Amino acid sequence: MKLQKETIGHGRWYNDACGTAFGLELLGERWSMLVVRELMLGPRRFSGLRASLPGISAKVLTERLGALEEAGVLAKRMLDEPAPVQVYELTEWGYRAEPVMQELGRWAAMSSAHDPMLPLSPVSIMLSLRTMFDPAKAEGMDFKAGFDIGGERFVAQLRGGELPVRRGDPVDADFIIRAPNATALAALFYAGVPLEELEREMGLSIEGESKAAMRFASIFELPEKLA
Repeated sequence: MKLQKETIGHGRWYNDACGTAFGLELLGERWSMLVVRELMLGPRRFSGLRASLPGISAKVLTERLGALEEAGVLAKRMLDEPAPVQVYELTEWGYRAEPVMQELGRWAAMSSAHDPMLPLSPVSIMLSLRTMFDPAKAEGMDFKAGFDIGGERFVAQLRGGELPVRRGDPVDADFIIRAPNATALAALFYAGVPLEELEREMGLSIEGESKAAMRFASIFELPEKLA
């Protein structure tokens, strides 16, 4: 009786039945997890992925997308409007990787070697907010927050201790935080840089209820350093 079921990629690196080993075979190759990260807030075109991951070559991105598609983590789809274009999007199973990424991010941020001021993609900073917000500090808060990061727009709805984030125009948001890049947002949320300095030195601005925006910013913090 044959007990071993052949699965795409399983055993190719470690020959180990452990789910952690298989997970590393799926997402542990360089750039794979970051490609998944960039798709966490919705479908992206190849060019958009390449722009968000400036260190990756077109060849490597093509290879990683192909491998992740073969494994069932993502799929290709054609969008018809405004013009036919191919996009990549996570499957239902692919989206289930977010808690894994969040826990890895929390764990890594406990290292004194972690530098939150290194470059970030817009998706990366939005997922970081979902990871690092403190539900206890957010108790009783109800904000619709808008973000414009170098032209990429997002909406975060803080309510009931949860913080879903989606792409979209921040219509009717209580406030909109505009920044030329994600590093300016990291400086606001994690580095404690005064708003006046961010406005003057990094081009960050807040439209709408600025006091609400600063209350919102107060619920995020990096974990205590343990190493």
